[in-house]
Amino acid sequence: MLNYDELPDEQLVQFALEKEDHFYHLTRRYEPKLLRFIGRTTNVTHEEAEDILQEIFLKVYLNLNGFDTTLKFSSWIYRIARNEIINQYHKRKSSSHIVNINENDAANILPELTGQACAHDEFITKENIRLINKALEKLPEKYREVLVLRFLEDKSYEEISDILQKPGGTVAARLNRAKAKFCKIASRQNLEGLI
Repeated sequence: MLNYDELPDEQLVQFALEKEDHFYHLTRRYEPKLLRFIGRTTNVTHEEAEDILQEIFLKVYLNLNGFDTTLKFSSWIYRIARNEIINQYHKRKSSSHIVNINENDAANILPELTGQACAHDEFITKENIRLINKALEKLPEKYREVLVLRFLEDKSYEEISDILQKPGGTVAARLNRAKAKFCKIASRQNLEGLI
């Protein structure tokens, strides 16, 4: 029996194009990833995040025939997700477009942003997580999104380039500037033990 969990994305796409029932396997694979991405980049409720997710999957389903097979499917679906999040932000003007990280995210992103290892138990306090979120919120959107994609969603430079439709050099420059700006903001906020 075929194990769909072990198949590469591109093969699942082929199956979904041949028989629409197979689209379920793509949604099952990407639902937790995209919900986490929505949660990290917005301040919507869980129910609103699920609504956004349904819009994303609808757009993926309707455009699956147009999937560019020269791209990674994950880059393509994240680009659709990013665009839908931006669309929803403009519709909901009352919601701010923020990064909303948790304890595990903080432990993963801090060494990347600062170049320093941090002791999980000593550094990751609720107050410091609040300050990290506050520092990330102060970054311009173009810097926040590359940080989230690279360090929280674990996307490669090439994938980020595909998602944002920006050259690789632009992605690298944005990441470097984002790190520097984050450290500057964090030091102004006196984020203990970070800078």
